[in-house]
Amino acid sequence: MKSMLRSALVVVLFLLASWSAAQTTPSPALLVLSKHDRTLAIVDPATLRAVARVPVGNDPHEVIASSDGKTAYVSNYGFGAYHTLAVVDLVAQKPLPAIDLGALRGPHGLAFREGKVWFTAEAARSIGSYDPATGRVDWIMGIGQNRTHMLYVFPGARRIVTTNVNSGTVTILEKYDLKPGDTMPGMPKGSILPPGGDWLLTVIPVGTHDEGFDVSPDGKEAWVANAGDGTLSIIDIAAKQVTATLDAHVPGANRLKFTPDGKMVLVSAGPDLVILNAATHQVIKRLRTGHGSGGVLVAPDGLRAYEACGPDNYVAVIDLKTLEVVGHIDAGGEPDGMAWAARQ
Repeated sequence: MKSMLRSALVVVLFLLASWSAAQTTPSPALLVLSKHDRTLAIVDPATLRAVARVPVGNDPHEVIASSDGKTAYVSNYGFGAYHTLAVVDLVAQKPLPAIDLGALRGPHGLAFREGKVWFTAEAARSIGSYDPATGRVDWIMGIGQNRTHMLYVFPGARRIVTTNVNSGTVTILEKYDLKPGDTMPGMPKGSILPPGGDWLLTVIPVGTHDEGFDVSPDGKEAWVANAGDGTLSIIDIAAKQVTATLDAHVPGANRLKFTPDGKMVLVSAGPDLVILNAATHQVIKRLRTGHGSGGVLVAPDGLRAYEACGPDNYVAVIDLKTLEVVGHIDAGGEPDGMAWAARQ
């Protein structure tokens, strides 16, 4: 009898240890938001299974991880109804106190750069940065365009790109450090400038209802998906102008991502993932992934892509060599925003 009890105890301890190990946050981890369930799923990309689901509050739309992979930040959007960023401890797999942005309502696009969380505040027509070290919003810049939606922050945080949905524009912001007597381009001599420099904003018209965009890995181009007219606008970052408009037939395009090698561009457009050759600007394939699409994310090694198919309640997994769907992830109802978290 003692031998049987001992054996049973060994089995129970083994199962408990296995269960505990299975719940550990992997690195890298795939982070997926469920708008319906109001949760953040922490997914193991090796097994395509969620190891944890953490509550993140009302209408979560976008997520980003800190550079050390320990913390996730989620925008509570609501078209301006909300004004918080949810915070998740990815190691302990639990929610932390939310960040109250006050009058900066409708946070949406997110980036983590130079130790700070950068965000758009759509209803406030602004962008800002939050410093986790001080627990304060330490910078705000009015964009003056309607529905500032997504953003990309370059290394060094001296150049930022945003899309403005209802205005049909892209804004490029550039930081200038100024000394006494210096002037910025486009400003007359004698202009009063803030200490430490200022930002130059360039507004570039693109197509209608531009939402998703990405900057090429070499930092030279921004490709913008225009949901209203189904086109793609290509912007030369240095020249700050549109160099090409592609009739890519992507009406309703939601998100756009480059592969890490810069060779392909992936656009989520309705039931399809549209894959383009970045050099030739030609469509390589229209891959049917479901009944509607949202967020798009590419694995850091460039082998797989992930597309959130909200109406189908799954994330489609795409092999970027065969350009075929090879799996699905159950990350909760109406999945959308996604990000990678790699532990440092």
